[in-house]
Amino acid sequence: MQPLVNYEVELSRAGANVKGRFGTVAFLIRRYPLGALGVLVMALLIFIAVFANLIMPHDPLTTHPLLSLGAPSSEHWFGSDYLGRDVLSRIILGARTSIGVGVGATILGTLFGTAIGLASGFAGGKLDLVLQRLLEMLQAIPSLILTMTMAAVLGPSVMNTILAIAITKTPILGRVIRANTLVLRELTYVDAARAAGMSEWRIALRHILPNTLAPLIVLTAANLGSAILIEASLSFLGLGIPEPYPSWGKMLSSSAAEYIGTAPWLVIYPGLFISLAVFGSNLLGDALRDILDPRSRAH
Repeated sequence: MQPLVNYEVELSRAGANVKGRFGTVAFLIRRYPLGALGVLVMALLIFIAVFANLIMPHDPLTTHPLLSLGAPSSEHWFGSDYLGRDVLSRIILGARTSIGVGVGATILGTLFGTAIGLASGFAGGKLDLVLQRLLEMLQAIPSLILTMTMAAVLGPSVMNTILAIAITKTPILGRVIRANTLVLRELTYVDAARAAGMSEWRIALRHILPNTLAPLIVLTAANLGSAILIEASLSFLGLGIPEPYPSWGKMLSSSAAEYIGTAPWLVIYPGLFISLAVFGSNLLGDALRDILDPRSRAH
């Protein structure tokens, strides 16, 4: 026989849980208002990127010569470019490209850096020596120069741009993860896991890696804005996303020098969205650092 359920108690518990969740969110918003603003900005940009096809008011690839360099109007809110294409629609579709490349490069760079840092810090010895010299060689080259070189060697495509940016993000992540791994591998619970018969790599993946997630999350959020900015720089220089894919940097590349005086909206709006993406990701990274750092929570 099934026991009787006190639905009033269950509903009150559910309500308490919901209230607790909303209370936690409200507390975080009050405690970290700039971080909440960063979350809002990034959520809005990601929403635009995901639902670009539904939001765009016009076809971003269709040219209208009669509308060339049209000023902002009720029909074309952000004006039109030198080929008569709607700037707002191209910015919306460009969000998918720019943010997609930024997110992809950040995730791939995080995976590369985590794997190298964990292997280097936990294994030590000659492997640590070789991997650290490799990271130092990469880190010695300015990130934009290294990315330009990789993009030129690999060729212009979405995947090659993601890979080129990811490689520049690997050294810092790898060195941070290695530093945390060197500290964690000396702790008592790692010795206890060895005494229990666990393999070295199982200890690394099950006990070391989860304890490096806090700095990893903060660095990943901070790197997102940097990756978006590097993609814009590559596209501006003609080494990033090829046509016909619109990206914010590509829009600046085709209009910044020639039309800045006659059609400033071609520069203002793509630059504004690049700034918003970098601004939002930096605010988010700072808030995550404060939340996940015990020393920050103590004050």
